[in-house]
Formats: sequence, C-alpha cells, structure tokens
Amino acid sequence: MNEYHERLIKLLMVKNGQLSYEQARTWVELLWDDFETSYARAGREYKGSEMAERIVTQWIENYGDKLHEFVATNPKYKKFLIQ
Repeated sequence: MNEYHERLIKLLMVKNGQLSYEQARTWVELLWDDFETSYARAGREYKGSEMAERIVTQWIENYGDKLHEFVATNPKYKKFLIQ
C-alpha cells in the first residue's frame, strides 16, 4: 500500500503547493480511510487498493488544490493537519 500512498502524496503535493509532505501524507491517509469506510458502510464488496487509489486520485484532482482551506472550516481535523 505504501507505493499507492507515495504516488498519491506526490500528486497532492503537485496539486497543492501549500501542503508539506507530512500534511499531504496525512490527507492521503484520511481520504483513503474515508473511502474504505464509506464503501464498507454501504455494504459494497471491497475491490482492492487499485479502486481506492482511483477514487482518491479523483478526489485529489478535483479538490486537492483547496484541501489546505479545509482546516479553517473543520476544526475537528485540525489536530491531524497542523504541525
């Protein structure tokens, strides 16, 4: 799974120059976890890391440049994302 995360971290850092490596890693882990949790709650069969990577890639492509703004509106995640 590390190779998936590393690709996603690099993509996120390209999309959002505001994030440090550690912040990008945290975002990737949170997004990956969110996808897996949501998929499981919906009762769907897990389709593997490739599917998770594809979805997280879409999220990064669509929202990656704005993720650094998320902390201001969602203090619940502040402890994960502020160094």
